[in-house]
Amino acid sequence: MGFGLWAFGLSFTLLISAPSLELPAMMATCLNGRMLSGSNIRIGTAGWSYKDWEAVFYPPGMSRRKQHPLELVARCFDVVEINSSFYGHIKPEIAKLWARIVSEANPSFLFTAKLHRSFTHSPMAATEPTSAVSIRPNDEDERLAREGLEALAATGKFGALLIQFPVSFKNTALNREYLETLLRQFIEYPRAVEVRHSTWNNPETVAYFSERNVSFVNIDQPLLGHSLEPTSYVTSAIGYVRLHGRNYDQWFEAENAADRYNYLYRASELVGWKERVQTIADKAKVTFVVTNNHFEAKAAVNALQLKNMLTGRRVSATETLIEKYPELRMIADPLDANPQTTITSMLA
Repeated sequence: MGFGLWAFGLSFTLLISAPSLELPAMMATCLNGRMLSGSNIRIGTAGWSYKDWEAVFYPPGMSRRKQHPLELVARCFDVVEINSSFYGHIKPEIAKLWARIVSEANPSFLFTAKLHRSFTHSPMAATEPTSAVSIRPNDEDERLAREGLEALAATGKFGALLIQFPVSFKNTALNREYLETLLRQFIEYPRAVEVRHSTWNNPETVAYFSERNVSFVNIDQPLLGHSLEPTSYVTSAIGYVRLHGRNYDQWFEAENAADRYNYLYRASELVGWKERVQTIADKAKVTFVVTNNHFEAKAAVNALQLKNMLTGRRVSATETLIEKYPELRMIADPLDANPQTTITSMLA
């Protein structure tokens, strides 16, 4: 099954036979409404390689174990958003390794990946606004980005490309022109765009994304200034939700970037997003729900809580996570300490 992509009023159909354009097998199943789990919602975290997950999500001494961290992630969730691709391009050999690891741990597992920041952020994003004028990707950025994305797509484990802009990227004519060019540049991939400024929250933007079969990313973030409020838009076959936390005090003032994401959603706060996710999933073929409040694995806690809310079933979590967050005992059982599949490579 191909995605019908629209750009400049022209219809494009992805060729499934082209290696870099293949839809993942499980993705195709999702899009045909035949997921084995009976659900078209995939929940996971943004990233998995954080120092403060040691002895929290992962057991102590994980770096010395003959087990890759991704195996544990894949046994708890069915999607993970590659966060490192925002800071450095994916190496093809690493993409293949990651795909092999998750395939053995969870055959239906998928990745989404952030597009490199050179395409979405000013090089001086911390001190100047991001706009079409200040974003400066070069040919080498595109070459390296494509090498990694194509390698990941070829594994059949690539669910969507996340194109994430900062709150300073406003809805202006110049920025819309840049976005149009960028969407065409990566048209062969299922694309999801995250904008954070409230000027994008209007019917014209929703129609624009829908015409191009691009997913509008629905986000939860501290509502400061002109920040985008929570939405439940579906503008393509893919629904996409990202939860960043609500750490108002540290969102723009944090000395340590990780402190921005030091927030644990209360169950009452997640209920509203459970309802939005259900609304989105009713319209989309597959919905990715990604928690980005990654400080000390709080993203994993909230992802598991949402998974339990949406499925009504108990979930699996690592023993260390349950020990760190005992409230999980009400909904989670510890992973089998001796799974049938063990990943021995520690190359990533």
